[in-house]
Amino acid sequence: MGDTTTDRAGAGLPPGLMIGAPASGTGKTTVTLGLLRAFRAAGLRVQPFKNGPDYIDPAFHRAAAGRASCNLDGWAMGAGLLGAIAGRAAGADLVIAEASMGLYDGTSAPGVTGRGSGAEIARQFGWPVVLVLDVGGQAQSAAATALGFARHPDAPAFAGVILNRVASPRHETLIRHEMARLDLPVLGALPRRSDLALPERHLGLVQAGEHPDLTGAIDSFAALLRDHADLDAIRATALPTRAPAPGPLPRPPAQRIALAQDAAFSFTYPHLLDGWRAAGAEIVPFSPLADDPPPEADLVWLPGGYPELHAGRLAAATRFRAGLRRHAETRPVHGECGGYMVLGEALVDATGTRHAMTGLLGLVTSFERRRLHLGYRRAELLAPLPGHPKGTALRGHEFHYSTILAQPDAPLARVSDAEGKPVAETGSARGHVTGSFFHLIAED
Repeated sequence: MGDTTTDRAGAGLPPGLMIGAPASGTGKTTVTLGLLRAFRAAGLRVQPFKNGPDYIDPAFHRAAAGRASCNLDGWAMGAGLLGAIAGRAAGADLVIAEASMGLYDGTSAPGVTGRGSGAEIARQFGWPVVLVLDVGGQAQSAAATALGFARHPDAPAFAGVILNRVASPRHETLIRHEMARLDLPVLGALPRRSDLALPERHLGLVQAGEHPDLTGAIDSFAALLRDHADLDAIRATALPTRAPAPGPLPRPPAQRIALAQDAAFSFTYPHLLDGWRAAGAEIVPFSPLADDPPPEADLVWLPGGYPELHAGRLAAATRFRAGLRRHAETRPVHGECGGYMVLGEALVDATGTRHAMTGLLGLVTSFERRRLHLGYRRAELLAPLPGHPKGTALRGHEFHYSTILAQPDAPLARVSDAEGKPVAETGSARGHVTGSFFHLIAED
């Protein structure tokens, strides 16, 4: 997994900037969406990106910018893949990337080439950071936080700060004076607005398609930024994009792929689908929640999502289950995370109700007692995965709250976390059927 970049600016790529913060929950996504929509409304073509393994934020980015957002991950992706994904920005006027969690948060394993932090991606691509600070409950101390982020030994270029949840004009003045004393540019000061929060659930924000008024919400964020931030100054901080030389996108696991896509199965990385299509694969969507049987295909792929919220409907989807079983008699089926759960014997929901799943694997999972499983994963395949022979090493990510009650089938892989420690979620393989809790990002 290399981490080399070219010294020249990415050919044909626009300048960019990174929106970062000290922690999650500071308003970083609100600011990102507001900037994307405000610049788009001003006539700019804005390319969004999301640092890290996040499925939900990129869908909001797309709604705000009108361009698909892709993930950039310094731990799971090599330089060539990062360069290929950056090529999506060709033809845009500006790149706005959103960091994950806190700006410097990532893995800490010794000897790894990439830690996965937003600061790492910002440095690699030459993007300065606009730091979003939640200043609730403090005043001049916010400047000390900003100074630490700007002077960190691994700091990317520092564009300035946007103050969020400012309580009053006096509050803003106190902070601005201290920022000026420390030579830290203030690019905006957003007032406290509890009515502008995005709804959340246990894995973060609700999905973009579930928001009751997504367009109105994003328009409100844009208005907030236009009224309380200096958009011209923010755009002027953008620096030329330095992109690694592009390499190949991931290969398709089959020629014709039946891909589950609905509210229960929505977590697919755009760079994977891009690679599959670029190599000539045909992707045919279908909806298990609509009780669609899988269409005729070489492979059925069930991505992650929220099957636990729809377990009753999935248990009652007899045409889907029968069609999937027929397919699995002769051709491969793979499920990731939520898709893996649906391939199992049963799913116990948060109320303790047991729902029969497809039974193609013996897995039984439960949400009755939630336990967070979160982090990067490296998997060495002990059985073939569609598109990847036995022995292949893969990189991915795991994020769910389910507990395994039974996992009796042969393990799919030897799985470890980013520090190399083994994890119990090995995935399963039985006949033509495979499943894993890790979401595939790239080959190692």
